[in-house]
Amino acid sequence: MLTKTVNIAVLVSGSGTNLQAILDAQKSGIIKNGHVCLVISNNKSAYALERAKNAGVECAVFEKNAEFEQNIISCLESHGIDLIVLAGFMCILSRDFTSRYPDRIINVHPSLIPSFCGKGFYGIHVHEAALERGVKLTGATVHFVNEIPDGGRIIAQKAVKVRDNDTPETLQRRVMTQAEWIILPRAVEQISKEIMEAKS
Repeated sequence: MLTKTVNIAVLVSGSGTNLQAILDAQKSGIIKNGHVCLVISNNKSAYALERAKNAGVECAVFEKNAEFEQNIISCLESHGIDLIVLAGFMCILSRDFTSRYPDRIINVHPSLIPSFCGKGFYGIHVHEAALERGVKLTGATVHFVNEIPDGGRIIAQKAVKVRDNDTPETLQRRVMTQAEWIILPRAVEQISKEIMEAKS
C-alpha cells in the first residue's frame, strides 16, 4: 500500500525559523503531499527542537563524531524518510551521504546562487558580504544538495531589494520573511509531489 504523503526529515542546527515556516505551511495546506515526521539536529540546545516538539514531531540529536553521518542515515531509514530538508543545518555532508539520496535532499541558502555561496558563506556572513560588495539585489535559493557546498541544481529563487540603510541583521530578516519562508515551503511541496508521482 502506498503512503498518502511523503515522509520528510528536517535537519537543523539553530533557531529553526525555516523549520517553522515548513510546519506552518503544512498546517495551512501549502504543503499537501509531504509531512514532517522527523527533525534531526547536531546541536542539543537548538531552539528548532522546541519548535518540533511543540508541533508533535519526533526529534533526534547526534553529536558530530566518526559515526555522525551513519547515525543520521540509520535514523532516516528507520523512519522511512523520502525527502530530507536542510534548514539552517551547519554541517557539510559528504559525497557518501548525499549520493545515497539523489534529488532527495534540498537546502535553502540566503543569497541568489551563484553569488555569495559555497564554503564560508552561511548565516549572517552571507549578508555581510552582500552589503560589502554593494549589490542592489539579493535573495534566497532552494537547491538540491550534493557534496559541493551550495553546488546542487537550483529549484527556486526569489529576489529581495537591498536598501541603502540596511545592516546585515535587517537584510537577513528581510531575506527570511520575503524569500526563504516563501520559496522553501513551496519547494518542499513541489518535490514531495514529484516523489509521490514517481511512487504511483
